[in-house]
Amino acid sequence: MTRSEEVKGLNLEVLAWARQMAGHSIESVAQSFKKEPAVIEAWESGEAVPTYVQLEKLAYKIYKRPIAIFFFPAPPAEPEPEGFFRTLPGSEFEKLDPDTRYKIRKAYGFRLSLIELHDSTNPADRKIFRDLVFSGETEVEEGVASVRTHLGVSLDDQKEWKDATEALKGWREAFEEVGIYVFKDNFKQDVISGFCLSDDEFPLIMVNNSTSHTRQIFTLIHELAHILWRTSGMTHQDDTYISSLEHSTQTVEVFCNRFAGEFLVPSYDLRKTLEASDVQDGTASLSSVSRLADLYNVSREVILRKFVEQGLFPEATYRETVAAWRDRSKQSERGGGNYYATQAMYLGKKYLQLVFSRYYQGRASLEEVADFLNVKAKNVPGLEEYALK
Repeated sequence: MTRSEEVKGLNLEVLAWARQMAGHSIESVAQSFKKEPAVIEAWESGEAVPTYVQLEKLAYKIYKRPIAIFFFPAPPAEPEPEGFFRTLPGSEFEKLDPDTRYKIRKAYGFRLSLIELHDSTNPADRKIFRDLVFSGETEVEEGVASVRTHLGVSLDDQKEWKDATEALKGWREAFEEVGIYVFKDNFKQDVISGFCLSDDEFPLIMVNNSTSHTRQIFTLIHELAHILWRTSGMTHQDDTYISSLEHSTQTVEVFCNRFAGEFLVPSYDLRKTLEASDVQDGTASLSSVSRLADLYNVSREVILRKFVEQGLFPEATYRETVAAWRDRSKQSERGGGNYYATQAMYLGKKYLQLVFSRYYQGRASLEEVADFLNVKAKNVPGLEEYALK
């Protein structure tokens, strides 16, 4: 068969399933091919058949699936995003773009890889997700204290990190020491800061690397709270949707936001740290925000939110101020032009070493290593040096 010939043996059910799971409409797929929607409808109904070149584009560029899947006898058993994130309303799922859905699928794949690489048992000596449980009875301050103790990172340790970059690295290492792997990726949907997949053995967090390092730190702490609530969660930059949630799920989201803020900037310490010039006529000055953000290695938004909670800044102007900051500084802290350095940073040193250790033991082929790392086989050698550093 030539690449221009029509493909035979396609499973039409899988063809439609792959599009739906990727979050694409028939119209969006048609636009990618510069064709009428009727063409895509015909492919899915069997009235017409794509060529091999067109199927390659569907598989690798649009649906991000191996081409063999379209010849399976039935769609593979794969959980839908709605099954993970029970605290999100249906309206928020509708807003998830195909790239975000793909990131969720990647994270699920990483979890399956961790199960295989660790022979189904998380090897961490201290598993925070087993030792601590959050519920509606948990006080935020109590939760903060117990997590600090378990992570072994004091507030003084946090302040001693020289900047947010070092702090992010420190938090990531602390999480992985207690059994939670952290992955990163560049999300096209920049309003999504990250998410977690809760699990009894291998919970994990995926962070949007296109957000600032301070935002990534907040996302880590927020998602850790979700894991301790035994729920998968997703962090949005705009959390106004929370007010529309049902009471039980709203309780979880409100707690996770409050926990992250109190964990990173404890109210008692903020009160001690405030200088006389920081508050005028009962209102905290914006000029103090950057100094305090640098002190705690957090974003200005976290500090301003704390001011609101302390009654030191008007709620009415909080969102307006934060929106103005975001508009002015659409900060991007991506991995840069070195593909291998970026992928190594996304995967994390601990995961890289785990995968290559299995390879050196002769327990994984080059192709299996590529699958674990979610890269092409030809790119595996380029990542190896980062596992050895």
